[in-house]
Amino acid sequence: MAEETPQTDKPTPPDDTGDEGAATRSPVPTPSPPSDDTPGDTAADTPGDTPDDTPGEVTEEVADTDTEPESPSDDDGGRLPVRTVRGKVEASTPDPAHDIEQRKLEAGVDHRFPFGRPGQPMGTSHPFTFGFIGALGVITAWLLIRAAASAQSVIVMIVVAMFLAVGLNPAVERLKRLGLSRGWSVAAVFFAVILFFAGFVASLVPPLTEQITALTQNVPEYVQQLQNNPKIAEWDRRYRLLEQVQNKISEPGFQSMLAERAYEVGRQALSGTFQTITVLILTLYFLSSLPQIKTFAYQLVPRSRRARVALLGDEILDRIGGYVAGQFTIAFIAGVTSYVFLQILGVPYALALALIVAVLDLIPLIGATIGAVIVTLVAFLTGVPEGIASLVFYIVYQQVENYLVYPRVMKRTVDVQPAVTVVAALVGAALFGVIGALLAIPTAAAISLVIREVLLPRQESI
Repeated sequence: MAEETPQTDKPTPPDDTGDEGAATRSPVPTPSPPSDDTPGDTAADTPGDTPDDTPGEVTEEVADTDTEPESPSDDDGGRLPVRTVRGKVEASTPDPAHDIEQRKLEAGVDHRFPFGRPGQPMGTSHPFTFGFIGALGVITAWLLIRAAASAQSVIVMIVVAMFLAVGLNPAVERLKRLGLSRGWSVAAVFFAVILFFAGFVASLVPPLTEQITALTQNVPEYVQQLQNNPKIAEWDRRYRLLEQVQNKISEPGFQSMLAERAYEVGRQALSGTFQTITVLILTLYFLSSLPQIKTFAYQLVPRSRRARVALLGDEILDRIGGYVAGQFTIAFIAGVTSYVFLQILGVPYALALALIVAVLDLIPLIGATIGAVIVTLVAFLTGVPEGIASLVFYIVYQQVENYLVYPRVMKRTVDVQPAVTVVAALVGAALFGVIGALLAIPTAAAISLVIREVLLPRQESI
């Protein structure tokens, strides 16, 4: 008996002789190529004649008919497609450059996006596009730097006003907790600030006016005393001092120089007054709209990070407010202490001198020293014992303030180490002067908070 050959599942391709059994042995039918004489495919054609039955082949069908606009969805960005024929916009579709309704339709306007949904970002993978965008960025940065340098005084006023608004905001919040509305709270705090500035100016104007008037009236007497002084007379005989002074005064350029100096002093005084008023007005606006400004700034942050950034931002603003409150507390203590001491010592214009000490004490490190020097000089003009007593008093008070009062207040309000406070104030004063010294400590507090809450945890997780 002959052995049977086992059948395999591998299909046997049909040979060229037209074996009819080969097609039946193959499980996958092989489609025959369509003939040009065939009028068209029908439902009665063989199963292999349709494209769907052929494995591995993908046939794209291009619709020649119009596609109706679909409803906006989140997948396509909310934009409505326009009617197209073979990939081209149909001529009957209104142009959004002229048709307002078509603009709204194609842009996907709704209640959330009144100006349409934002599109996909532009690709920057092409070298030309990347280089062009980089060049535009460099030019834009250069123009911004030049604009900032030109508007430096305005930027300084805006920064100072925002700083004062953030510093005064804790007082506004405290009044709100007492039952007042934010508008009335802002009005009360701002009225207190205006009263402080008005009292400071009112306390300085009478002494200055009185001293200038007395100096003008006593100039002839001072000249006569100089002439009768034996030492001055001897110097005049040897060096002809009075003759040189008279010749200097008689020069043609001396009067013009005095006029220029007087004009410059008046211009600086007017500019300072204008800047002070501008800062106060900006402070009022920033203080009244501070919640809206914070909300707008937080909305610029991506949604996934917004909550954490808002918490850190609120903490930074609270520390700035604590710093301003601490500085006002230290200045108030210095002013009250100076006023009591000067009243006991009998130095004239004690209130004006105490206000000068309080205002200058707002400047970190050097402000209190400048105020002490001014008060000591005035005390020496009153009398030598008064001057010595004032010098000793302010030396002792500076030590108490620098090593007891200031570190305790700053540690409780800003939570910054004393060494960091001193270094930050020195760097800020070296970079931006008095404004830099004022803003250095809250800036250091913000940087330390970001390092502790963001950078250090990230380093620990690596």
